[in-house]
Amino acid sequence: MTGIEVLRPGPATTVQDWPGRLGYWQIGVPPSGPMDDVSFRLANIAVGNPEGAPALEATLAGPALRFAAARWVCVTGAPVTLTVDGVVVPQWEPVLVPAGGVLDVGPVTGPGMRSYIGIAGGLDVPEFLGSAATFTLGRFGGHAGRVLAAGDELTAGTARTGPRRRILSDEQPAIGAHWYIAVTVGPHSAPEFFTRTDIDTVLSHDYQVHFNSDRTGVRLIGPRPHWARTDGGEAGLHPSNIHDNAYSVGALDFTGDTPILLGPDGPSLGGFVCPVTVTTADRWKLGQLAPGSTVRFVAVRAAEAPSAGTVGPSRRAYLPAVFSAGADTDDGILARGESADGSIEITYRRSGDDNVLVEFGKMSLDLALRARVHALQTAVSGALGAADGLIDLTPGVRSLQVKIDPDRLPQHAAVALLAELEATLPPAHELVVPSRTVRLPLSWDDPATREAIQRYMHGVRADAPWCPWNIEFIRRMNGLDSVDDVHRIVYSADYLVLGLGDVYLGAPVATPLDPRHRLVTTKYNPARTWTPENAVGIGGAYLCIYGMEGPGGYQFVGRTTQVWNHRHPQSAAGFSPDHPWLLRFFDRIQWYPVSAEELADLRADTAAGRGRLDITDGEFSLADYQRFLTDNAVDIAATRTAMETARTEERRRWAAAGEFARKEPA
Repeated sequence: MTGIEVLRPGPATTVQDWPGRLGYWQIGVPPSGPMDDVSFRLANIAVGNPEGAPALEATLAGPALRFAAARWVCVTGAPVTLTVDGVVVPQWEPVLVPAGGVLDVGPVTGPGMRSYIGIAGGLDVPEFLGSAATFTLGRFGGHAGRVLAAGDELTAGTARTGPRRRILSDEQPAIGAHWYIAVTVGPHSAPEFFTRTDIDTVLSHDYQVHFNSDRTGVRLIGPRPHWARTDGGEAGLHPSNIHDNAYSVGALDFTGDTPILLGPDGPSLGGFVCPVTVTTADRWKLGQLAPGSTVRFVAVRAAEAPSAGTVGPSRRAYLPAVFSAGADTDDGILARGESADGSIEITYRRSGDDNVLVEFGKMSLDLALRARVHALQTAVSGALGAADGLIDLTPGVRSLQVKIDPDRLPQHAAVALLAELEATLPPAHELVVPSRTVRLPLSWDDPATREAIQRYMHGVRADAPWCPWNIEFIRRMNGLDSVDDVHRIVYSADYLVLGLGDVYLGAPVATPLDPRHRLVTTKYNPARTWTPENAVGIGGAYLCIYGMEGPGGYQFVGRTTQVWNHRHPQSAAGFSPDHPWLLRFFDRIQWYPVSAEELADLRADTAAGRGRLDITDGEFSLADYQRFLTDNAVDIAATRTAMETARTEERRRWAAAGEFARKEPA
């Protein structure tokens, strides 16, 4: 008998494994896995498991579990009251739960947030996309894709275990209420995005952990940046806005003026700047940051950061402080160069100690730059594999993030290799790629999006310039005569998919091929706390379809059918069991109108695996596209100038109303 009955689940107990779900960052699937990987791995080591075996993560308070058969367990992480059949037993060492016995993991009794329960033999749960880790927002992985509930029955694994042992005090991570966290400078630092004073403040100020934090990100309360620029141009009105690029787990992401440390369930792609990034060896600390605790960031040299591959004393997790001989002084820029023909500037940015962010050209929306990104992505994927230290490649609008294992491929070596590969690429104008046309239904100004705006006004901010109606805000931002013009442009446009995973699970970031159709808006500041699944919105010059429920900041225009379907995939609807996302890079999205009632029926059909989509194969030629731009240059310029004038007027209204000086309540 291998059953484990959940008598009490705890508020948020999930099955995780380590290192989680790798290789899918480019389509918006986060790694998940334990927030505190040190405590998690040590729990497994204590009971003789491989350190990445499926185990339980409990938040604030743990579960009560009845074991059908005797089993060795170990509980690590934040301090808790731990009993077996009512008798107190210690953490950090293996204890035997007898057949029929109950392991009770109580609430956290000291600093920290999460405890971990390693069970000899692990847990027998099905893998999804190569991992047993639970991603609750996506509703997959672990036990039924959700937190545990009373009455659940888990199955203990039957894998052979090695020797058990107690975890020594100098192996246990130091958990406190005031944290020192090692960060590397970059990818977006001074003087381009933040002032020198802003960076000094980030590294010299104690930030407080906000109660509204979770596995997607740890929200912090701290000083508002002064910013080194007035706005984000085509990416949005706020200076935090940039053209979408890939994020690193552990990045300090400024969503407007709000700093958020991105967690293992965080988004892979987004349009906000990140001045510093937590080192891989220190990311375990995000899992133990409790509301009200404070954080001080300590800049370190990336090349000297401890390896995340160890869990013992060499990782120094048992030290409450971070010792640094100084930070990298390059503002996060590892190197600069240019394409072989000298036409495109290239910037290699540091994004933590395990990513290189390659940026092409100026900070502008130019599909020739996206073509160059695609060419480099193809070259890197053909030259490197996991054995070489390559983990993932994630393209953005004008960038490619290369995630590496720095133990096998050091960051400086990765930069040299990328520069070498880039020099071999053909001119971008030669690019021709497959480009399907995907026609999707759009319920204009859908009731679900209206509800999201009302929730935002009641729970977050009622006086935002984009409230009470996002479509009217889009009209005003672009100098259109009526909201009917917004409707006409959205339904007339061909949206080219530049990235996936903008807000998780195959969610596209797309822009109209015709620049005259590029409605530009800014993003919510602060962001929404709830967005309905498959809402359609515009942020900057980009359109996104939200892959799932969650937070968000794009301005709503409506809602469509699913772009992700892992429950009932079928190839006829564009999905398959190993490919649950619908869209691909360089697809073209076209909209056709449906009512809210019709959309509800279409969504039900797609969810049940009965949906049918209109998909036509084709190709995208950059040379043909550039001829189109040349032929229509005069009218395109006139249209864009009128829209930019309207945005300038909106910016003046914001300044007069104090919008740029506004401080969000704590």
